[in-house]
Amino acid sequence: MNRDGGDSPQGKQRLVYPKRQKNKIYGIRLVQKTNLRYCGVGVVGMILKREKYMKEIRSVLGKQVIKVLLGMRRVGKSTLLLQIQEELISEGIMPDQMISVNFEWMEFEALKDYKALNKYIEDKMTDGKKYYVFLDEVQEVDGFEKVVNSLNAKGQAEIFITGSNSKLLSGELATYLTGRFYTIEVYPFSFGELYHQRESLDEGFLEYITMGGLPGIFQFDSQRTAKNYLLDMYQSILFRDIVERNRIRDVNLFKQFMLYLMNNVSQIFSAGTITRYLKNEGRKLSRETIYQYIEAAKNAYLIYGVPRYNIRGKELMKTNEKYFINDVGIRNLFFDNEKDIGQVLENIVYLELRRRGYEIYIGKLDDREVDFIVIDGESKTYIQVTYLLAEETTIEREFSVLEAIDDNYPKMVISMDRVNRSRNGIIHKNIVDFLLEDGVRLE
Repeated sequence: MNRDGGDSPQGKQRLVYPKRQKNKIYGIRLVQKTNLRYCGVGVVGMILKREKYMKEIRSVLGKQVIKVLLGMRRVGKSTLLLQIQEELISEGIMPDQMISVNFEWMEFEALKDYKALNKYIEDKMTDGKKYYVFLDEVQEVDGFEKVVNSLNAKGQAEIFITGSNSKLLSGELATYLTGRFYTIEVYPFSFGELYHQRESLDEGFLEYITMGGLPGIFQFDSQRTAKNYLLDMYQSILFRDIVERNRIRDVNLFKQFMLYLMNNVSQIFSAGTITRYLKNEGRKLSRETIYQYIEAAKNAYLIYGVPRYNIRGKELMKTNEKYFINDVGIRNLFFDNEKDIGQVLENIVYLELRRRGYEIYIGKLDDREVDFIVIDGESKTYIQVTYLLAEETTIEREFSVLEAIDDNYPKMVISMDRVNRSRNGIIHKNIVDFLLEDGVRLE
């Protein structure tokens, strides 16, 4: 890919961002939902229906499996629980058949003891009716898996849980409930979820690559206040979901490590490189601690790691992964996305591929790199991502590595260009068009 954002004056042009309109972001007028009252809990806020997730949830409603929504803090898991409750009420389910606990709320602090939680729920299930139990941020309860297992075994309740840690389904819960839970990973808004109400897609995309897609930014009228919100949210993830949970002692060192990682999204990662970088900054960090930090950030869904695959050798490589952040808006709090536009675009494409459920690798072809190898069952697609195909050297670099792959699987170059530069059977796509598709389409 084009690492520096462009090889020509066109590649270094300043991106122009649209002015935000009151009660709008990406030009979208938010749907006002006021005084929603589910299970005795009042909610006032702005809600945009997330139909992709709702469709998948509907497909497992009524089935005796525990529905598990996982994802980074503030990606919209709690809102999805409210939307599920809203649909159930619209279908005739009575509010008193729903039992909802959000473990971030002080009023439920006493229920962080699993025995107290079990009693609270059991006391509300007073007859033979079917109940719907919603446990939000359930990782806050040590031993919650015992409650969930007990309720599931009795068969009187349909259970929904959310969590902000990928280890939620490890250990005892996985042992108790093997084959009895259905997991959905929730992400920030994709560009495709937002586009249909945008008057200018290209203008909206420029804002998207700056602010990202975390739902909380919709409540603000300016980029400045939205960025303040993002910073507070990032610090909450850092301290609550990573530092405290993993007992990280040198907080400043971890923060410095994360800044390095975010500055190098979509770049080949080397523990030796970051060790030398920190040494030059007067800090020491062992390889063991580096990988502990990475694992902790991955468990909180803040970052994702993508392994490399040797295309000629047809084998996975054990070193030099790439890392991507869950939302580019967080990264852009600290770094200039205009300077690193190529990295930001690659991060956005990776997240979109992940949302669509593909298996993803970084390709190595001799001494060159293929940005993504995308696996969907028996199908495979090779993808390059760059900012602009503004010069022949850029075009040659992006297309020639794909042309050198000796197989007949589809190949694609994605950029911000509107002029179609497809050649030799390799498809070129504009990134906005790609993000609005449902899958990797090659027509």
